[in-house]
Amino acid sequence: MRKSKSKIQNRILYPVILAVPKKVAILKARDRITFLGRHAREALELSAKKSRIVLGKLNKDEHGAPLPFDDTFWAITHKSEYVGGVVSAKPIGIDIEKIQACSRGLFKKTASESEWALFEQSERDFSIFFRYWTSKEAVLKASATGIKDLLKCRIHRIIDNHHLEIDYLNKLWQLEHCFFHDHIASIVQNNCKVEWTIL
Repeated sequence: MRKSKSKIQNRILYPVILAVPKKVAILKARDRITFLGRHAREALELSAKKSRIVLGKLNKDEHGAPLPFDDTFWAITHKSEYVGGVVSAKPIGIDIEKIQACSRGLFKKTASESEWALFEQSERDFSIFFRYWTSKEAVLKASATGIKDLLKCRIHRIIDNHHLEIDYLNKLWQLEHCFFHDHIASIVQNNCKVEWTIL
């Protein structure tokens, strides 16, 4: 029996993060990308099982944004070491990044000074940068717009060490972060409880 939106309206999101086998790193670029995409869909399927729904056909629009199936939204993300997937009754976005040193010039390209000012200068480290980056990416995925709107997507307030709020398209989006193995994953929370699975 297929269960979809009615089941995932139970206000719990089940994002699943899967480690990428080390042997994938030696694959040719095209084969590696193909593997990561398939592996991310495995994470998505596990998320769907936890939500007690059956995955429908996973189509994308002409811009590559995921199209809902049976009133169920979905999102995937993949990086070299981890992939992730999640289903939701509402538009959803998820993003993963490794927390590492990056160019300070990226700080200006990612957020305005007023957004960075939500933290003291001494607190503005790379973990904060990737909180902002992954949160904005997740919101842009949920709204199916894209990276071009990165600076229009503004950090509205910091709630705590694992939650913040973004103002985008005249709407406030709540985000939750999960930190693991030098990585961060951020997800559009949609006022839901989030139960992370990391395998």
